[in-house]
Amino acid sequence: MSTSPDGRRDNLSADDARLIQEDLKILHGMGYAQELLRRMHGFSNFAISFSIICILAGGITSFPVGLNSVGGASIGLGWPIAACFSLIVALGMGQIASAFPTAGGLYHWGSILGGRGWGWLTAWFNVVGLVTVMSAVNVGTYSLFVGFFGTPLGFDPSANPILWQTLIVTIITITQALFNHLGIGVTTKLTDFSGYLIFAVAILLTGALLFYAPTHDWSRLWTFSNLSGDPGGGVWPRSENTFYLFLVGLLLPAYTVTGFDASAHTSEETIDAPHSVPRGMVRAVLYSALFGYLMLIAMVVAIPDLAAGAAKGWNVFFYMMDTVLPGGLKLALYVGIWIANYLCGLAIVTSVSRMFFAFARDGGLPFSDALKQVSHRHRVPATAIWTSAVLGILFTVYTPVYSTIVVVCVIFLYVSYVLPIAAGLVAHGKTWVKMGPWSIGKWYKPVAALAVVGCLGIIYIGVQPPNDKALSVLGITLVATAIIWFGVERRRFRGPPQGVLIQQRQQEILEAERAVGEVA
Repeated sequence: MSTSPDGRRDNLSADDARLIQEDLKILHGMGYAQELLRRMHGFSNFAISFSIICILAGGITSFPVGLNSVGGASIGLGWPIAACFSLIVALGMGQIASAFPTAGGLYHWGSILGGRGWGWLTAWFNVVGLVTVMSAVNVGTYSLFVGFFGTPLGFDPSANPILWQTLIVTIITITQALFNHLGIGVTTKLTDFSGYLIFAVAILLTGALLFYAPTHDWSRLWTFSNLSGDPGGGVWPRSENTFYLFLVGLLLPAYTVTGFDASAHTSEETIDAPHSVPRGMVRAVLYSALFGYLMLIAMVVAIPDLAAGAAKGWNVFFYMMDTVLPGGLKLALYVGIWIANYLCGLAIVTSVSRMFFAFARDGGLPFSDALKQVSHRHRVPATAIWTSAVLGILFTVYTPVYSTIVVVCVIFLYVSYVLPIAAGLVAHGKTWVKMGPWSIGKWYKPVAALAVVGCLGIIYIGVQPPNDKALSVLGITLVATAIIWFGVERRRFRGPPQGVLIQQRQQEILEAERAVGEVA
């Protein structure tokens, strides 16, 4: 039985103890030690992905991305399309996660199914995607703080917006890293609370908007309205191509329903990981898609004048709240929404730090020896946590434009999701014959094929003007990874342990577990 961070023995139930031992055998069988503290149950694994998806974050801060393309049809018709794509990807990832439940799962999956080069590429795309989504969420959290509380507090950042954004985003990110540093127990309590909070606030917001709405024009949800250009607040350049505008509007659900790889990244901290992790991912996507859809429908219907709201650009949500809801209710919702956004960023720090940790322990990152270190007291990858926070802050300095950050993280995350799924499509039934206990069976191959096609569509949509900088970031990353891989890493990087190397590492595993108190 393991010790808790304060040195006391944990009081585990008999079932938990048995399941942890089974998880331990699986982890040892893949050549890794149980250095992180495995205490998350199924709901907590679901909650961390649900908290990162956070329909109160992307669904609100990126609402203009959809509305200011083709109006209400972007929500009514576009949201279900993109949400189905996210569910397809989650199903494909869940199949693999059940078979290989490790921290930094995507990297490990890519390496086993597609080779160490494929896994290395997957890891880098996932790292960039996670860092940029952390930046996007925390910039959004800052924007909501200014919009919600700026005027009552007398805070006006307009004189130097980039300076104020950088300063407050830095404070937000550092505190999120601090909570993560204190241990998975603290993080789990906060993300569990976040899961309940998101449900409660989303339901309350949906009901309040429908109750107080001055009109209930449901036809807005399937009516195409060109709200691009200046009449739409300049969110998208003016275009007369309705199909193009509908496509770029899909970035709203694509960005919102992402980040569910957190369930996989916390595999080594989850009890009964082969079952809990895939369930956590799929349920997080399902509930987010459903409750997010209902919330956004209410937002579209409640706006008194759709064209006037779209003309507010990025401030359309504040316009709607100010004109529809009474002050006291609005303030209560603002507080709940802001807390959910903050906890969303906190959960992302957890996810990205586990990715850094997993990749570093196989020597895949610069300064790997430092990044793979685990705090013996708190049983967390402390160096990886703080490195993640610093990189997230630096990216907001490089490109403070919110829409560009959104596009970059959507592209990089979904590419990192689909790379191991594509490898699994090729390996399924050939080199990959042993599935996990959670399986979609014969449906894996069509699901994987649809995920690949959908990802190509996301890339095409994401690099359209005015987000040309996303294309440059993608190009720079591809060139840099190619140079590094063929120039250095192809000869140096061995990837995760396989075959006889797993047996050779058993003594190292025992010593690592003794060091953190996992074994007496």
